[in-house]
Amino acid sequence: MIYSWDEVAPSATLLVMKTPVIDPVRTFKTSWFAKAARKAHIGDDELCAAILQVMQGQADDLGGGVYKKRLRKNQYRSIILARAGSFWIYEYLFAKQDRANIDNDELVEFRKLTKVYGSLTPKQVNRLLQDQDWMEICNDN
Repeated sequence: MIYSWDEVAPSATLLVMKTPVIDPVRTFKTSWFAKAARKAHIGDDELCAAILQVMQGQADDLGGGVYKKRLRKNQYRSIILARAGSFWIYEYLFAKQDRANIDNDELVEFRKLTKVYGSLTPKQVNRLLQDQDWMEICNDN
C-alpha cells in the first residue's frame, strides 16, 4: 500500500491509504505447449488457475525466471518462463511418469530463453501472436 498525507482543511491533514494501480499480467502459451497440453487434456482454465498460483509463490522457482508447476492433479509438469512481471509463458510440458525433471542443460537453455523473451518489444510480442507462435490465455476477452 502507498500512503500519502492529504490536506483536508487548513492546518489539518489526513493520512490516506492509496492502492497502487497494477497492470494485469499477460499469460501466453507457445504453439508447441498448446499441442502438448491438448494431448494431455489440459485446458486454458486449468492453466489460468495455475498461473495465479505461480504468482502467489505456489510453484518451484528454478531461478532465472524459470518456474516448474504441477498440472492435472500432479500428473504433468509445466515449465513457465517469466519476463520480469510483465508476462508469463508456458513453454514446456512433460508427464511425471516419463521423466522426473528437466536436466541442468535444459534449465540453462530455459534461462537463456527467458532473457531473450525479456528483450522482446511489444511489437515483437504482437508478431508472435499474429504468427500463432504464441497464444494469449487468461485475458478475459
